Amino acid sequence: MVRFDKKATRLYVLDTNVLIHDPTALYHFDEHDVVIPMTVLEELDKHKNGIREIARTARQIIRALSDLTNQVDFQEIQQGILIPKLSGETGRLRFLCYQDLKPLDNMEDSPDNRILAETCRLREERPDASVVLVTKDINLRVKAAALKVPVEDYLNDRVFSDSDTMIEGAKVYVPVGLDAKGLWGSLNVEVKVERLENHTFYQLSGIMPHDWHVGMLVSDGENGAEFEAIVRELGPSSARLELLTNYRHHTGVWGVHAHDSRQNFTFNLLMDPEIDLVTIAGNAGTGKTFMTLAAAFQQTLDFKQFERIVFTRVPVPMGEDIGFLPGTEEEKMSPWMGAFHDNMDNLLRNDDGESSWDNDATRSLIGSRVQIRSPGFMRGRTLNDTFLIIDEAQNFTPKQLKSLVTRAGRNTKIVCLGNVGQIDTPYLTANTCGMAAVVERFRDWPHAGHITLTSVERSRLALAAEELL
Repeated sequence: MVRFDKKATRLYVLDTNVLIHDPTALYHFDEHDVVIPMTVLEELDKHKNGIREIARTARQIIRALSDLTNQVDFQEIQQGILIPKLSGETGRLRFLCYQDLKPLDNMEDSPDNRILAETCRLREERPDASVVLVTKDINLRVKAAALKVPVEDYLNDRVFSDSDTMIEGAKVYVPVGLDAKGLWGSLNVEVKVERLENHTFYQLSGIMPHDWHVGMLVSDGENGAEFEAIVRELGPSSARLELLTNYRHHTGVWGVHAHDSRQNFTFNLLMDPEIDLVTIAGNAGTGKTFMTLAAAFQQTLDFKQFERIVFTRVPVPMGEDIGFLPGTEEEKMSPWMGAFHDNMDNLLRNDDGESSWDNDATRSLIGSRVQIRSPGFMRGRTLNDTFLIIDEAQNFTPKQLKSLVTRAGRNTKIVCLGNVGQIDTPYLTANTCGMAAVVERFRDWPHAGHITLTSVERSRLALAAEELL
């Protein structure tokens, strides 16, 4: 990359391959303006047809641009469309359309050369700004440098974390330093405690924190918390909190115990009959599937609250597809259910480390209450008395997840598990996946709860991989 001086005002001209590489690239240039040449729009139009990944990505980009242009008039498009962001300064989206564009001397007419010509024309029109071409094409970067056009590689693509796109579902007041106030020191409220039918409630009166919402965890520590509660009711000047059950030591769920506040809150959401929809996010190895299966088996086999457990996930490969699979629906889904079998093997281990999951009698008993289903065959069904587990929910579109959640009938609990950092569906992003949509839409519904787990339980190698890769 050629070094050059940048002015305060910058215009970043994006090549087609940048948008194909990262469909959210528009939002990664801070307060600077993003420019899309007409040549790029024409190339996207050529790529949009088909079922390959590049076609799906092109259609996603076109839809995103359409959403931005649908909200403004022609004058605003000419002046630049404000790029929406959650926080910080925002730039504008501009389109380059030259009807009298002259090709560069001694260069053939090609998309790359037209983008170079459009960038050079824009530099002449905007001497007050740094006009920078951004492309993943190495040869185009070399040609731009030869023509003394400022050029950069696109290096802003990064792995999204769950907290980038979704609420965490928890507010942990950890005292740090000598002047730290902690939970009760941070709240300017009056507290009234009442006990009803083995449940303890805290009625708060005063100014409520703006980042609280119904169904969230409020705790005074991550590991050794003395106060852990769920927000049951919330208003501008009042809130009603219910103390959580402690699943850390003697009281476990199917032999599984919580290690910190977030895991304890997860078990409370999973075991609470008042919560119909639970969404659990977190990096790989945080125990999402393990804890959910433990709660499902305790409520189905021990407490008889549900008649069956249905486990489903979208059959999307991480790499190349292995082709069609023979057998019944469950046999076809078996390769995608490695996480289910691994967790069952761990859940059924005794004190000597031996697992009974390979025992035919055990498999027959549990198999009679567990159904492994493909989401493609769930439409039209009504699931009564069912504990439905939707694994890898980040790979579903919002419409697909809606079709699954609306299967819920009488006495049915639905649990969505996912991590937006592991999206394998080509045309979905962390902001557009079904998991993020469900968390946002059900945020204030009193019968839904969400939590983002942070402690990796798998191994120190898994923890290091999440942090370093």
